[in-house]
Amino acid sequence: MATSAIGPGFLTQTAVFTERLGASFGFAILASIIIDLVAQLTIWRVIAASGQRAGPVADGVIPGLGTLLTLLVVLGGLAFNVGNVAGAGLGLQVVGGIPVAVGAALSAVLAIALFVVKEAGRAMDRFSLALGFVLIALTLTVALASAPPLGEALVRSVVPERIDLLSVVTIVGGTVGGYITFAGAHRLIDAGITGPAAIPEVTRSATTAIGVASLMRVILFLAALGVVHQGVTLDPANPPASVFRAATGELGYRLFGIVMWSAAITSVVGAAYTSVSFLRSLHPTLDRHWSRLVIGFIALSTLVFVLIGRPVKTLLLVGALNGMILPLGLAAMLAATARPAIVGTYRHPRGLTAAGIIVAIVMAAAGGAVLIRDLPTLLR
Repeated sequence: MATSAIGPGFLTQTAVFTERLGASFGFAILASIIIDLVAQLTIWRVIAASGQRAGPVADGVIPGLGTLLTLLVVLGGLAFNVGNVAGAGLGLQVVGGIPVAVGAALSAVLAIALFVVKEAGRAMDRFSLALGFVLIALTLTVALASAPPLGEALVRSVVPERIDLLSVVTIVGGTVGGYITFAGAHRLIDAGITGPAAIPEVTRSATTAIGVASLMRVILFLAALGVVHQGVTLDPANPPASVFRAATGELGYRLFGIVMWSAAITSVVGAAYTSVSFLRSLHPTLDRHWSRLVIGFIALSTLVFVLIGRPVKTLLLVGALNGMILPLGLAAMLAATARPAIVGTYRHPRGLTAAGIIVAIVMAAAGGAVLIRDLPTLLR
């Protein structure tokens, strides 16, 4: 889940909003961490308790709701994966001068290879874990070099000069929106970690995943803030690359290539795996041939990128739209907690239920406001 969240969109959103809001973007990050924790803990615990993926759980609440959720998640996952594949190609271009389209195709082949091997699940886990450490270590190096104003960042994270709804909705969508919020939960289901007895382990896993993604967000925010604080204007064609280059010169730019590729390739794997995990619940035939579906999903994402491309605004737009999917999925899981036929003997904590309801309402209202106010601008 953590490495699925940290993709090209994640890098781009963080750099863009840090430049736009300065230290006050820290407030959006803090708010998103709280929202992420509530959403993630609720969804993962309910799915684990039920022993079913999100689609069947939602269908148990309202027939057809799971199909709707599947459609939204798969479409959002495909759109995000186009950006992920493109990001992988861009990363290899920066590191080795490989043409973006060629780098994207090579990265797609590597991602597909993970699902061809016999122990696909374990290979995917180890691959994501290793690159997750690379992501954090390299970005921390750049954050230290940029010398961000830590005191101002801390103060403005609690007392912001400006609160921007679009930034909150977008980064929540980029961290636990769309397919991402179900990535870890479905992986645990496939690993057989289910039932009331597994809830403590599931809770630790969800908290750890959010912690890793949030740590990376904070480190990248500080790196970008240090650069912006020095008066540097980020390149609108590639904002996160500007951060790395401004902080540590040409070496930083090469480091960005490694970070971008690592973030992108793990997100390609996560988006394909999770999107297909929803499709698996629709029919037994799809379940039997899930690895082929994953391969087809990655291939289709690569083809769409080669034919269409990936503008920065697309990543911002998809992040915002994914943030609007979150209230639907969260509301469905909250409703499932009152259905013993779905969750058995599991009892959802009242405090977490109340917090989940508040998050669902707030995100639905904020998402609606963003849709009305900002969507036309993002579509231009």
